[in-house]
Order: sequence, then C-alpha cells, then structure tokens
Amino acid sequence: MTNIPLAERLRPKSLDDYIGQTHLVGPDGIIRRMIETGRVNSFILWGPPGVGKTTLARIIASQTDVPFYTLSAVTSGVKEVREILARCEADARSMFVKGRPILFIDEIHRFNKSQQDSLLGAVEKGTVTLIGATTENPSFEVIRPLLSRAQVYTLMPLELVDLENLLERALSNDEVLKSRKFDIRSKDALFRFAGGDARKLLNIIDLIEQSTGEDETVVIDDNVVTSRLQQNPAAYDRNGEMHYDIISAFIKSIRGSDPHAAVYWLARMVAGGEDPTFIARRLVIVAAEDIGLANPNALLLANATFDALNKIGWPEGRIILSECAIYLANSPKSNTAYAAIGAALETVERTGNLPVPLHLRNAPTKLMADLGYHKGYKYAHDYEGNFVEQQYLPDGLENYKFWNPGNNPSEIKMRQRLDSLDKNRLNE
Repeated sequence: MTNIPLAERLRPKSLDDYIGQTHLVGPDGIIRRMIETGRVNSFILWGPPGVGKTTLARIIASQTDVPFYTLSAVTSGVKEVREILARCEADARSMFVKGRPILFIDEIHRFNKSQQDSLLGAVEKGTVTLIGATTENPSFEVIRPLLSRAQVYTLMPLELVDLENLLERALSNDEVLKSRKFDIRSKDALFRFAGGDARKLLNIIDLIEQSTGEDETVVIDDNVVTSRLQQNPAAYDRNGEMHYDIISAFIKSIRGSDPHAAVYWLARMVAGGEDPTFIARRLVIVAAEDIGLANPNALLLANATFDALNKIGWPEGRIILSECAIYLANSPKSNTAYAAIGAALETVERTGNLPVPLHLRNAPTKLMADLGYHKGYKYAHDYEGNFVEQQYLPDGLENYKFWNPGNNPSEIKMRQRLDSLDKNRLNE
C-alpha cells in the first residue's frame, strides 16, 4: 500500500469527499446537479494542475449509470478515438443502455485539429457526451466548432482553507500517515510550495514522511519543507495559460503607472524562461497603445530596447527590459492614437469604400487629368504657415473627427495647434 502515492490513496470517491470548487460541486453547483439528476451534458474542465479535474471525471464515472470511456490525448491518436466512438455508437443504439455514453479525454488541448474534428460528429449527433480536461485556455487550444458544443467550467487553485482541510484529512484518514507521529510547527512554506495544487501538497507531505526515519517524529515546518524540496519552482508555462495571465498583468501594471508591479511581473517572466523578444515586442505595443502621443519618445525608447536586446543578448538584456518597463510605467498615458484608428476602422466597416475626392486623386495619365483627377488640389507648402483649407475626407464624412486629443501636455499643444488651424479654416 505504501507504494501507492498519497495523492492517489486520498483521491475522493464522491462529491462529499471532494475539496474545493464549491461553485461547481457545492449544493447549487451545476456539476453536482448533473450527477444527481444523471443528465450529464458535454463540458470541458479548465484549470491548473492538481485542482480536481480528473477526480471529478472519475466521480461522474462511478455515480452515473452509463458506459464511461477514457482517453488520454498524450497517448491516443485518431485511430483510438474512432474505435472508442464506434463502441459509444453501439452503446447508444443498445436497448440495454439507459443514457448516452460518456467519453472523458484528459489533456484534450494536446489533440491536434484533425483529432478534435473526429469528435465533432459524435458530439453533435448526441452519440456521446464529451468531458474534456485541460490546463490550457480552451479559447486557444480547442477548435471553435467543438467549443460551441461543450460548456467550459473553470476550476480555480485551492484556497488556503482548502489546503488546510486537505492536510487535516490526510493526517486523519490515510492509513499510512495515521501510523506516524507528526509535529506540524509551521505551514507557510508547505502551502506556498503547494501553490493551490492539491497533488503537489500531498506529494510534499509524502516526500517528508518517506524521508523521515520510521522511529522518528515527522516534523513539518518551513525549514524542513525548504530543505527537502531544495527549490522554489516558479509557476510559469511559456506556452500555457500562465503565459497569458502574467503578460496581461505586466501590461496592465504599466498602463496603471505602477513601476513596482511592472518590474515584479517582468521578473516572473524572466525567472520562468519567457522569450525576451516576446517581452520586448509587448513593450513596443504598450508604448504606442497606452502612452502614445502623451510621450512620443516612449515608442522610440521601446523600439531601441528591442534593438538593444538583440545586440546585447541574455542575461544582461533583462536590465534593458527593466529600464524600459520602468520608463513606460512612469510616462504619462494616452490611448488616443489607439482609439482613433479603432473609430476610423469602425467607420470604414460601416460606410464601405467611399470614393476618394477628385482633387486628392493621383493623375499619372492624360485621361485621368481630363476626368478631373487632381484638379483643384491645393499644395499646402504654397500657402502661409504651410496650411490651406480643403477637404481631405470623402464626401459624407467631411466633419468627422476620429482623433480626440488627450489632456496631457504633449496633446494639449497638438490641440492648440488644431484649434488655431480651425480658426484659419473659418476665416477662409
């Protein structure tokens, strides 16, 4: 029995033993209602490792009176999927089967497009109920037709109270641990290393118990946990959901003018092995989108950061990224350029291909000139102040204003110049 990992020994067999995810399995939770009514619809469980996705599927398998099949996307190809679907179709036609068979696919995000396509027909016809589990954002990893046929339920990392309950249950219910004497002096490091992952928590306890002599008391405190693990792993997946969450936090910290948070999230990416050029590209985008005309030098610095990073390389490049992130976070903010192109694109989408006014058209041939192309165009540099009033927008949009200057020193100057030009227009 001791050869079986603690996480497997303690795997819940029913919802009453399940810890966490009360929004799904609590008294009013949708998955609890599905299990209790026996009417399970297709859904995808999305959440980080160790929060109970596979366990929920096993509970459903044990408590629903329908055939239940399991596939692992890591080891199964299209051939295995089709074989299982054929068995499900036979079950669906059988008079001895009360409901639709359930197919559970672990790590469904690892299925490629053709493998996911092979599931569509059976799910659409109701031949099978699909339950998928994934640690990756289904919006990016699951094809849209399949996603539209399955509800997505998000599982969250276990909260501190959940980890406390899990620890207490392990010490009081597990036959191996009950036979040992424990001395729990502090739990901060234990819960910090677990990081909301039930499996990781139990694996740490398992490791400490197994590395303690049989006649010794099993001590759990911050020093013991840290020394036994010999690491402080950073939770970061360059190709996963954490990648998108942390870059989002990084960008929003810069937008929110918090240089401390910006450097922290930058450090998380650096420690997690993120591609430095990816970070540099995002800095260039932030400089244009969120700082923009309030400080045009920000875009120059961000672009210089990108170039310098390619010249300097790693690890010194992290200093360049830090300097740029701090500068951008401390810069005045404006999204008027971003808003302007958005408003213009919306107008183009709504109004279609309005003709270019004749006086703005190019006239490279005599025929075009005879048709009036370029006729009446006023060359701005021939006029005082390099400005002359004339129509530049298509007919019907003459008075549209797509760019609204922001309330910052740089754009206030631009606004003042526009106001001055507007007065000249009125006087002409």
